[in-house]
Amino acid sequence: MYTAHFGLREPPFGITPDTSFFFGSPGSQEALNTLLVAARNGEGFIKITGEVGTGKTLLCRKFMATLGDSFVTAYIPNPYLEPRTLMLALADELEIALDKDVDQHRLLKSIMDRLLALAGQGKRVLLCLDEAQAIPVESLEALRLLTNLETEKRKLLQIVLFGQPELNRKLELESIRQLAQRITFHYHLGPLSRDDLDFYVAHRLRVAGFAGARLFSSGAIASLYKASGGVPRLVNVLAHKSLMLCYGEGGHSISRAHVNAAAKDTLATSTKGKGGRRFLPWAAIGAVLAGAAATVGWAITR
Repeated sequence: MYTAHFGLREPPFGITPDTSFFFGSPGSQEALNTLLVAARNGEGFIKITGEVGTGKTLLCRKFMATLGDSFVTAYIPNPYLEPRTLMLALADELEIALDKDVDQHRLLKSIMDRLLALAGQGKRVLLCLDEAQAIPVESLEALRLLTNLETEKRKLLQIVLFGQPELNRKLELESIRQLAQRITFHYHLGPLSRDDLDFYVAHRLRVAGFAGARLFSSGAIASLYKASGGVPRLVNVLAHKSLMLCYGEGGHSISRAHVNAAAKDTLATSTKGKGGRRFLPWAAIGAVLAGAAATVGWAITR
């Protein structure tokens, strides 16, 4: 696509949680430090909240990648599961072999035995649950009971909840007040500041291989911040579209106009097009891309 045009090895603004692009802004670095301190202190429950698109999943994966060999991690990306299914998912993550029709008692005993075996090897087991606001209340209570498993020295299982702010409201329910009391470390992940966004864009470009001068003008950065509110996922979407538009025009610098056009084409931004129209010329850009591909094909057959 536009990578070679801008001197990039790979697209810099993907929305998949690639840990190589993790940006240690003050907020995300503090959140990561909180997770690492809590995990190494052996706390039972840890909670990270943040609005949609603020980088919770990327933080989760960076956290798991940062933990040393003394940790065994289990990751459940979609915990909208009833208690038994959630226990089965945990058993699967811990590589526990189970009979097809295992009963509840045998399931819990198998998990307990595996946790004890790992503890005997000097391993800490940590379960990360993404989108934790979706966990049914009954399943949260089952998780609390799992954290009762312990030796004389420490918990056998630590649990990290990554969720949207709705998770906080769920934890205020009287029926799971015991779980809420066990959350000793927590952090709320907010959007990027205006200055952090500038560094964020430059960081992702560098990781993707950009070695030139400033690619996004100061006006483009200002528009990115205004349209995205500093939410990293929206920044990525807008920056990607801006690069595509600039490439389609044959340019080499992203301007405010490119970002404003991308914002008007993006429903989730605070900038709306007049009358709801989307006017980014994707057809024209597609023609440029098709022409480039045809040129490459012609050159290969020569």
